[in-house]
Amino acid sequence: MTDPGATMLELARLNTFRGPAQILRDVSLRVGAGEAVCLVGRNGAGKTTTIDSIMGLLPVRSGRIAFRQRDITRLPTHRRALLGIGYAPEDCGIFPDLSVEENFQITAWLARPGAAAAGAGDARVFSVFPEVKGFMTRRGLHLSGGQKKMVAITRAMTLAPSILLLDEPFEGLAPVVVTRFIEAVRAIKAMGISLLIAESNLVNATRVADRLYAIDRGEIIFQGNPHDVFRNEDVMKTIRG
Repeated sequence: MTDPGATMLELARLNTFRGPAQILRDVSLRVGAGEAVCLVGRNGAGKTTTIDSIMGLLPVRSGRIAFRQRDITRLPTHRRALLGIGYAPEDCGIFPDLSVEENFQITAWLARPGAAAAGAGDARVFSVFPEVKGFMTRRGLHLSGGQKKMVAITRAMTLAPSILLLDEPFEGLAPVVVTRFIEAVRAIKAMGISLLIAESNLVNATRVADRLYAIDRGEIIFQGNPHDVFRNEDVMKTIRG
């Protein structure tokens, strides 16, 4: 049972650069245990850079990242994954020449002791997207966009994460498929897994988020109840461009 008052992930005044350009400016946010939080903003606002900073794919210039109260700011990416931070990137990161099963096997090689029971054979992993079982032998190259997203999320689940970072999980999907993915996000949350979701579509975000942060030009411009954002005209104008 998760304690809703406990902090799973916390960012404090993150400043991150891509080359000479500063992207994040004093970004702070918090995800509680068992909570779904959305980070909303236009393309280029800093959502992916935030996710990459959390995963250690980009070094932060200053600020602090804490996972379960532990400072992980300088920890290598693979160590963060083994601690229980799952990640499904925007481009899915599927190896095109490998089968879906082989993609899962690569993740299994990383599995920490005690995570073996949550490998690709675990029923709980496939309970989110049981459809994945139907194309385990298919090469990544031959998966549709929606199928790749299913595989990326399922693969992240095989490491038994405590929190799952999803970068634009609904992008490019037909409305009926978006609804299917939103159901999957709710199922993951029901397992007690926290979620941080980077999302461009505000309406989709409000369908899944307990709390919402809005980001623009690398700065947090709103935080609070998802439905309160609609009453903030300045934030709405910024998000919609």
